[in-house]
Amino acid sequence: MANKLGAISRWLSRYHVIARYRTRWLLAIVFLLLAAAATLTVPIAFRDLVDTGLTSDAINQKFLNLLLLAVFLAAVTASRFYLMSWLGERVVADIREQVYDNMLKQSPAYFETLQTGEVLSRLTSDTTLIQALVGTSISVALRSGVMFLGGLIMMLATSAWLAGTMLVLLLLVVLPLWALGRHVRKMSRTSQDKVADTSAMAGEVLNAMPTVQAFAREPHERDRFSRAVRAAFDEAKRRIRFRSLLTAVAITMAFSVIVFVLWIGARQVSVGQMSLGELTQFVMYAVLVAGSIGALSEVWGDLQRAAGATERLVELMQAQPQIKDPAQQLTIAALDDLQQADAIRFDAVCFSYPSRPATLALDHLTFSVARGARVALVGPSGAGKSTVFALLLRFYDFARGDIGLFSRALRDWPISGLRQQMAIVPQEPVIFAASAMENIRYGRLEATDAEVIAAAKSAHAHDFISALPDGYASFLGERGVRLSGGQRQRISIARAILKNPPILLLDEATSSLDAESEQEVQRALDEILPGRTSLTIAHRLSTVQRADQILVLDRGRLVEHGSHESLLAQNGLYARLAKLQFL
Repeated sequence: MANKLGAISRWLSRYHVIARYRTRWLLAIVFLLLAAAATLTVPIAFRDLVDTGLTSDAINQKFLNLLLLAVFLAAVTASRFYLMSWLGERVVADIREQVYDNMLKQSPAYFETLQTGEVLSRLTSDTTLIQALVGTSISVALRSGVMFLGGLIMMLATSAWLAGTMLVLLLLVVLPLWALGRHVRKMSRTSQDKVADTSAMAGEVLNAMPTVQAFAREPHERDRFSRAVRAAFDEAKRRIRFRSLLTAVAITMAFSVIVFVLWIGARQVSVGQMSLGELTQFVMYAVLVAGSIGALSEVWGDLQRAAGATERLVELMQAQPQIKDPAQQLTIAALDDLQQADAIRFDAVCFSYPSRPATLALDHLTFSVARGARVALVGPSGAGKSTVFALLLRFYDFARGDIGLFSRALRDWPISGLRQQMAIVPQEPVIFAASAMENIRYGRLEATDAEVIAAAKSAHAHDFISALPDGYASFLGERGVRLSGGQRQRISIARAILKNPPILLLDEATSSLDAESEQEVQRALDEILPGRTSLTIAHRLSTVQRADQILVLDRGRLVEHGSHESLLAQNGLYARLAKLQFL
């Protein structure tokens, strides 16, 4: 147990959990030691009562001393409980913040293999185990350890022969039990993994409820979740059964040793080798030692579970983001100078997604975008259009080639500074569970209400937002369920307009709009795009006819480029796509 406590303590120290609250930790330990000392004094007080005699004149003072000792014990125990409970809650809050902060640094590639539901499970169930460990288990372990050692010392002082006999027998009993405890850690981790699987499954299904219900798959998903829950419960049962058996064996054997030793002590009293008060004192210390052993056996299982949870949390906290800031940051002056250079340059860029390393999403892609130009990316599905956006935003790093932004290599940009130069309107807009005002203000958090409303008007979202029950203060629901697809898209466009970056990325920005709304948004874009570099992904070719240049991609390669009319005249891929749509 000392090794486990030491390992967990080193982990807490590594992440500054102990140093940050050093004073409270020290106070908690002081109160713990005072409580242990007071408890170890109780048997001495009872020995005095027994040896003095209940009919003695000094009995009143003895009982008063015992009462004062009880009051002192209650005060220091309550103080220790408060401090340890406070530390448990505070440490868990800090751990959750650190894990969440590190998750925000990870690139999308990290979440291709790790489900968000599993992360949420670790943030809840695993941190709850850490809370129990810091707030209860560590305190119980330290207190029980002090009581065990203190009780043994006092037993040796009372009767060295009896205490030595008990110690030898306890060692013979306890040592085999320590070895069995190793299995608990492995079983605990497996159990927590099963719980994380159920959380991940539930999160995935709940986020896809319209699809589940549209296909009438509620019974199927119910059965899947039930099987996962049963698997987690079965694993938990095995762990609980093993822990229960281990606890029962430990307590039974420990108490058997104590009873045997006390039987020997009773015989010594009968022949006058010990006084009744000394035997009473020895018995009480034996009870304290036995209770400490029982508590330590319980804490051992908690430590095993917490160790498994700690390993899982450490994995999240130690995960290194694949996309990192450059060693030398660009200065503000340098950023201003770069604004005057060419906007975007792709030079023979090759890229494969981590989940599909054998397939090139971009194959030696080369093109450039002049500052202030309106450029459209078109092509069939899987041509690499969205991948261009993902690489520009450095969601992924490319393998070969080079990408430049304002004539500076993309990898030389600080990540936050790079992404401040761009705003994206995704094909599937993200609406947060907040008000319309807060959703648009997400583009620029310091924007005033008037600026938010102006951005909404530019995106032709003002009218439908004003018609909501509470206007801009209306709660839009999780993922914007209270809005239509076109309304969600216009909220997303307003957010990008409010950010007001030099580069605007539009990924099918008008795909969810009706013809009239599309024309309105196109007019709004015509107003805000001049002087601003824009890249537009479009399958509906009617939306890109105003582009200064159209880049046609196919299988990650640039196969055609030019204006709408010139591409039609080439009678290539763009012309075929246009005929399919316009005919």
